[in-house]
Amino acid sequence: MLPPGTIFTGADLSDANLSGVDLAHAGLSGADLTNADLSKADLTDADLTCATLTAVKPSCAKLKGARGLPPPSDAPSGTSPPS
Repeated sequence: MLPPGTIFTGADLSDANLSGVDLAHAGLSGADLTNADLSKADLTDADLTCATLTAVKPSCAKLKGARGLPPPSDAPSGTSPPS
């Protein structure tokens, strides 16, 4: 498990398998998450500002409070906006 608030600012996480990883409160601003598997990942209150989210697989990811997500109309299929 990663410590709360781990910083990945600008990290290249493209094609990463982050399925089930606890990324709550993580700093992912500017990170490249192209084609990353975020299924069942916990992104609660994570900062995704300016992150590249092309072809992300977020099935069942926890997104409550995550910042920087695209508007619901632009969200990849299988996602829901944070509530």
